[in-house]
Amino acid sequence: MESIGVLMLCPMNPYLEQELQRRFNLFRLWTVPQMSQFLKDHSASIRAVVGNASAGADAELINTLPGLEIVSSFSVGVDKIDLDKCKEKGIRVTNTPDVLTEDVADLAIGLILAVLRRLCESDRYVRSGKWKKGDFRLSTKFTGKTVGIIGLGRIGMAVAKRAEAFSCPICYYSRREKPDTKYTYYPSVVELAGNCQILVVACPLTEETRHIINREVIDALGPKGVLINIGRGPHVDEPELVSALVEGRLGGAGLDVYENEPQVPEELFGLENVVLLPHVGSGTVETRMAMADLVIGNLEAHFLNKPLLTPLV
Repeated sequence: MESIGVLMLCPMNPYLEQELQRRFNLFRLWTVPQMSQFLKDHSASIRAVVGNASAGADAELINTLPGLEIVSSFSVGVDKIDLDKCKEKGIRVTNTPDVLTEDVADLAIGLILAVLRRLCESDRYVRSGKWKKGDFRLSTKFTGKTVGIIGLGRIGMAVAKRAEAFSCPICYYSRREKPDTKYTYYPSVVELAGNCQILVVACPLTEETRHIINREVIDALGPKGVLINIGRGPHVDEPELVSALVEGRLGGAGLDVYENEPQVPEELFGLENVVLLPHVGSGTVETRMAMADLVIGNLEAHFLNKPLLTPLV
């Protein structure tokens, strides 16, 4: 398969890059000085694209590559891929579900604890020597608080199970009620936010879920509520979130994703009730290797005319 052209859109993972290089004729798009000319020169030889949560195959790229057969995403989210265009042209699409579920759910719980128990602020308190001058202020407990989850898929369910271990009542919103769960269902996000103290965003990003967290939802969650976003940045109307936190209309937030990554609203930097992470939900050595193996496995399966491991299209 060394002659098969694979286009990698941006740096993702050294192991993934190494294994793609070993198996295929790998093109690294970020190293190309003139992208348009490069794509024109190599359009006939590129048969696969590897993207991730921040870089995917849009309609323009797809139309530029007449030989494209498969898009393999190094992520669960595929909102950067034009799925309709792929279906239209018979291009296969895969992603990396399941293998990152546990890490992302772990991180959600970590963010909840970090915000409620002021872990980052406490760490800075000790490092700065302030502890010698007096005890740190009291924080808020997690155990027993009601956790609302937007999107009760693989990750949402994993978050729910972990929160149950903290004796937290669980409620959720999804496109339809899940008949096989014991959790309380609310038919709207506003109702969900009004009936929980911690709201976790864990749904896929679609046109319907873009800005699903708006001013009405934030106000329903209220000045004692906490928002946790482990989904995608555009799930949240970021200016509304910033103003609510600055004005005290929302109690706190734990964010791993943002609308315009890696740009983060500077107004959040000075807020001690906000924990900011650099999109590291799946960022463990073990999980990134498993994700890379899935990307490679899907490409090999396609070019060997075998069933795809995780087909989406």
